[in-house]
Amino acid sequence: MMLNRRHIRVKVMQTMYAFKGSESDDFSKDQKFLLFSIDNMYNLYLLLISLIIEVQKRAESNLVKKQNKHLATKEDIDPNRKFVNNEVFKILLNNLDLKDKLDLYDVKNWELDSEYVDVIFKAITASELYKNYMETNTSSFKEDKEFLVDVFKEIIAPNEKLYEYLEDKNLTWLDDLPTVNTTILKLLRKVKLSTSENHFTPRLYKDSEDKQFAIDLFRKTLLNRTAINKEIELKTQNWDSDRIANVDYVLLQMAICEVKSFPSIPAKVTINEYLEIAKEYSTPKSSVFINGILDKLVKEYTEAGNLNKIGRGLM
Repeated sequence: MMLNRRHIRVKVMQTMYAFKGSESDDFSKDQKFLLFSIDNMYNLYLLLISLIIEVQKRAESNLVKKQNKHLATKEDIDPNRKFVNNEVFKILLNNLDLKDKLDLYDVKNWELDSEYVDVIFKAITASELYKNYMETNTSSFKEDKEFLVDVFKEIIAPNEKLYEYLEDKNLTWLDDLPTVNTTILKLLRKVKLSTSENHFTPRLYKDSEDKQFAIDLFRKTLLNRTAINKEIELKTQNWDSDRIANVDYVLLQMAICEVKSFPSIPAKVTINEYLEIAKEYSTPKSSVFINGILDKLVKEYTEAGNLNKIGRGLM
């Protein structure tokens, strides 16, 4: 599973922020965009996983070129094949489930943009990590795995040229990158020689409920926007509405909707989630502002008996 609920909330926030219609409009197109934006995260995952595979292929072709050189050295003819024979590379290369997914999503970027494979390959082979790894000719599975984990964490994930490439291809990918990188690292760390075929093809959503949560949060927030905005206005009478950041307004709309319309989510969880999102996506003072308003509203709902939460510890 790649997505958590916070990431779903961020995706809904981004779609809400871009929405220019009113609650009476047909927003099926925007809902479609929301789901497409979430699904597109899987493209990013496949793109980065396929980059690892392409680096191995690039290393293999590099060895062949050296062997066929007119004045090949002894080392060119009989090279250290430890890197190209890395067991985790082999698992990725031979994974039919992953190959099917790459075909299904038509991931062919590196055929067209092979210079980025070269950039990563050169960065790896120039590193101390690589130098230390290649001091011997053989390795254990554990060493192979730890080496690739370090390569991804220290060389691939933070590469600036790759970052710029992804930004050019799809702006929303920059928000997805931390989640996707974390997923890949987790999968690389957990891989075993006996790993199942679907190890490198994780599910995007934990379950169908999470996908429905994305749709419901988006629709319910939009459908109740007028009533929610009135509640926000009552609580921000001392604030100049023009000075409230647009992102804060959207986050407040979503948080109030979640508190009122999602009985199984504890109010505390909702407040904490939106405070964390505000810290990351809005102004330095936003989380204090949002917390103050949500805290007051939850107290009022509780006193009036309008906080319809089900289950234990859901206040």
